[in-house]
Amino acid sequence: MKSPITGNDMVLVKEPRTMVFRKKEYTVNYHYYLCPDSNEQFTSEHLDEINLMQVYNQYRVEHKLPFPEEIRALRESYALSATKMAEVLGFGVNTYRNYEQGEVPSESNARLIQVAQDPEEFEKIVSLSGVLSGSQLERVKGRIHHMKEERAKEQCIDLESYLMGELLPDEFSGYKKPSLERLVEAVVFFAQRLSPWKTKLNKLLFYSDFLHFKEHGVSLTGCRYCAIPLGPVPENYQSVFDYAARKGIVKVEEISFTDGGIGEKFSIGEDREFNSGLFEERELQIMERVCKQFEALKTQEIIDISHHEPAWIDNQSKHAQISYLKYGFDLRAI
Repeated sequence: MKSPITGNDMVLVKEPRTMVFRKKEYTVNYHYYLCPDSNEQFTSEHLDEINLMQVYNQYRVEHKLPFPEEIRALRESYALSATKMAEVLGFGVNTYRNYEQGEVPSESNARLIQVAQDPEEFEKIVSLSGVLSGSQLERVKGRIHHMKEERAKEQCIDLESYLMGELLPDEFSGYKKPSLERLVEAVVFFAQRLSPWKTKLNKLLFYSDFLHFKEHGVSLTGCRYCAIPLGPVPENYQSVFDYAARKGIVKVEEISFTDGGIGEKFSIGEDREFNSGLFEERELQIMERVCKQFEALKTQEIIDISHHEPAWIDNQSKHAQISYLKYGFDLRAI
């Protein structure tokens, strides 16, 4: 970015700062451009968004408030427009739309949104509101009935929770609700493009999630990562890969080496294509960048690169979970 004062290039700086939101202080990795000639500081719309998102995310976690994607997914699950959902909940239309676009809801409005996640409670809210009628009311009732039936069929063990851990967004999920579907589809993307060995695949997933956080303030899949001797890996990665293989989503070929070791090479399953519709354009661009950055590297080379990441260096001795908030903005390799 050019300095508006001198026209020369400015330097991107990241430093810890305290920002205040709703009378509470939060520490963030504050991003700004520094003009070396005048020592003036400037931000862009994108940097302002990243700085504020760090505050909003911490506030949401602290107060157990829903994230924008959860609010949007809730409305879509009942097949309602933003206008109608706002009317049912008793919000202003613009207020509700702003929540879906990232504004932090008041605690009272947030609690009502969370209550609406229960289909039985939402059925009561719909009835009390009296704003739906005719075919629209019947369609929503049908969705509610279907969701009730699905809940009744749920097994004692929730597969997604078992494989992905705690499903609430936090600093270890990159402030995104963990999604097994999106994580598996990211595996499909790299299996289709690169046919990687398992160890390299783990690094490609790590860099995709952390690069998206670095540039947009949230992770790509909500996956949690931990540090092991071979570098950062998704938690429960072996169980996730086994699940994808059993479903025929990917094929895993075991190959024996002359030294007696065995490697696992991933490719896409038969009659399976990458579902780009699960991702936004900016998310697809991040995966493309990671693919191009590391496609020519051998497994040991990408392991060595990951060993220079503070995210691995600081956590590998304890095999600890890696915080996106603490390490996402310090990504070095890309």
